[in-house]
Amino acid sequence: MLLPGQQMHDNFTEALDEVVVCVMSRADVHRFLLSDPRIAVRISEILGRRVTELERRLSDTVFKSVPQRVAATLCLLVGEQQKRPLSRGVQLTHERIAALTGTSRETATKVLAGYADRGLLRVGRGKVTILDPAAITAEADR
Repeated sequence: MLLPGQQMHDNFTEALDEVVVCVMSRADVHRFLLSDPRIAVRISEILGRRVTELERRLSDTVFKSVPQRVAATLCLLVGEQQKRPLSRGVQLTHERIAALTGTSRETATKVLAGYADRGLLRVGRGKVTILDPAAITAEADR
């Protein structure tokens, strides 16, 4: 991410599944970009999606309520997981959901409990299972 000028000193990542990590120097990335235009196009596509996602998250933070942001985040994460084995569950703690939605753990817990009371989802230890995807989607879009 140093190529487009991003600073990485405060960033971290946490894998939800098994992953393989490849670390490349800036010189390695330049060499790959210049060696095959398909690589440059692919990286441009990835960066474009990331910018779009950041814009959406910023817009959500400004214009949506916390319950809407929690619902939207759950929809996004379940959608990502459904590209892999079919599942309506999200393996995340309340603290991680809070961090992803820009709120406190306590507030995220209250929102999740409210959705659970309405039968929209089930909250388990470190996992949220969507019981009514259409209703959660509607909550995200309200």
